[in-house]
Amino acid sequence: MVGVVADGIFKVLIGAAFVVGATRLGDLLGVATWLMITSGVVLLIGGGIEIRFVRSRSLRTYTRLMIGYDSCWTLTALAGLLLAWRGSGAGGEVWVGYQTVAPLVFAALLVTSAPVRTTADARAKDSAH
Repeated sequence: MVGVVADGIFKVLIGAAFVVGATRLGDLLGVATWLMITSGVVLLIGGGIEIRFVRSRSLRTYTRLMIGYDSCWTLTALAGLLLAWRGSGAGGEVWVGYQTVAPLVFAALLVTSAPVRTTADARAKDSAH
């Protein structure tokens, strides 16, 4: 679970950097300040939810979500680099756009996933029958 917490902390730190450095980072990436701030806030929330649910969701659930998130992040980064390499200014927007949407999807899937069933929960359910 240490990796899950580290992933959540990383999202929170990146989110804070996006909010604090929105104008400067936005200029470097060719992204509007409002999008940098929005993405930063979403990353802060998503990372916080990821950390909040660490004890109540299975490592299997986290692993699947993190693999999906990071795989799409890699593809998005490659698409952004390809756009930039071809002279388009949309590369940064594609990448930051992903950072704005993906944490919301991750958090929604995490929140709606089945909680970990503890031994005490199983005993309580069995004794009720």
